[in-house]
Amino acid sequence: MSTSAKARVLVVSDNSAVLRLLWSIGESNGWKLETAASAWEAMDRVQSGVTFNLFLLDLPQGDVEELHTLRWLRRLRPSLPIILIGYPDDVGRQEESIRLGASDYLVRPLEERELESAIRQSLSTGCETAELDFTSEDVEVISEGCFFIGLSPIMRRLRSQAALLAKTDVPVLILGEDGSGKETAARLIHSLSVRSAFEFAKVRCAALPIDLLERELFGYERNSTAAQVRAKSGKLELCAKGTILLDEIAEMPLDLQSRLVKVLQNGRFIRPGTSTAIDADVRLLATSSTSIERAVSENRFDENLYRYLTAYTIHVPPLRERTNEIPSLACHFMHQLARQYGISAREFSAAIVESWKAYNWPGNLPELEQFVKRYLMVGDRELTLERNRENSEGDTSSAARAMPWKGESPRSGQDPVGATISDSRSLRSLVKSVKSEAEKSAIAAALEKTGWNRKAAARLLKVSYRTVLYKIEQYKMTSLNSSLSAAGHGDGNGNGSGHMVTGFHGSGMRE
Repeated sequence: MSTSAKARVLVVSDNSAVLRLLWSIGESNGWKLETAASAWEAMDRVQSGVTFNLFLLDLPQGDVEELHTLRWLRRLRPSLPIILIGYPDDVGRQEESIRLGASDYLVRPLEERELESAIRQSLSTGCETAELDFTSEDVEVISEGCFFIGLSPIMRRLRSQAALLAKTDVPVLILGEDGSGKETAARLIHSLSVRSAFEFAKVRCAALPIDLLERELFGYERNSTAAQVRAKSGKLELCAKGTILLDEIAEMPLDLQSRLVKVLQNGRFIRPGTSTAIDADVRLLATSSTSIERAVSENRFDENLYRYLTAYTIHVPPLRERTNEIPSLACHFMHQLARQYGISAREFSAAIVESWKAYNWPGNLPELEQFVKRYLMVGDRELTLERNRENSEGDTSSAARAMPWKGESPRSGQDPVGATISDSRSLRSLVKSVKSEAEKSAIAAALEKTGWNRKAAARLLKVSYRTVLYKIEQYKMTSLNSSLSAAGHGDGNGNGSGHMVTGFHGSGMRE
């Protein structure tokens, strides 16, 4: 990166071998290295107003004062990358440094290539003015259909934080809005860890009733006949030496939360139906799109589990906070969807790209992928984007601007999913309409298949029972016939949910 060649690095160390190695690396890369004899001297220099791009702190063995320096720097300069150098037997201080926000933690003996790579990575992470050039190398493939693009400084910091947490086995709580990419952050931590060669499993805590969720986690064993024992292993057993992701953990029933705490404390559990203890050598990651603190205050979340999870927390930013990545994400979606459907990819016009910056993207990545999919199908001939027109409320602020569409008016009674868009419907209302029609159709089909058994329909759709009840009320689906009618013709207002029933299973940062 061109800006890293002008980097100014402050080194706190009295170890001559470390300093010689750093001077050699800095000279070959054109970095300006400055030294401080102690952490207190370094703090005085930072507080005096001198600007540094990187802070490198060599930790003396057994000294805890430097961690106070780290805490102080994180408050004063939260965006400043900090690399710590420590000792291999000081695991507690390594974990504490990561928790406090160090961008990297290197262990003696230092290798020149490892140290240079760590400094380069931290400098690119902390560079707020980096030019963002998108190439295929910028797409980090994590698993099939899941990728990570870290072009913005905020996502580079997330990548560095994930790499640090991958070096430990502590539980991690990943927070963010629906569709922002919490699952991808979890998969990234797993793929960078020593457990990457073993299983990664996701358990949807909000989608299963308590009995099925218990079986999904802990398995079960019961006598099906007098001579036969039927056993099923749970995810905690199947993911031995791997990683388990508990999606929307705040929705997990309290009884299961308490059992999970015992697993974390003891490293083992009792499979239901037996008295045999089973070892649980598994890394626990969890996500939540709601406030865990509020759930604790409302007695919906176990305080002990809260303490385990919140020691290490990652925040995944929504798409509106990284709009400079949208063109790259959209381009990647376009090419993957084009390959999937066997058609030629389309190019985005400059007007469309410009309008992305003004849109709020409440649906995050799933909404962007849905837009790209529709654009791939109809293109500019029937779907023409006009730049930043005022929305229907007359709000001209950049956050509230819509992305209007114009085209032929749909015929009366025409299916909104396949219709061209008339007048000046915003992108949000367009995607909302597409999602709501797909959602209503999916719910209607599930209700028809289950004979309007709503619990069975919820299981079929892999959502909670109360979600199905809410959607039936929202779409006024009072009978099978009326629900099918609602799925076919809409509610006349274009209203609907902002989330697909089946979630986001396409390429990209998945929820």
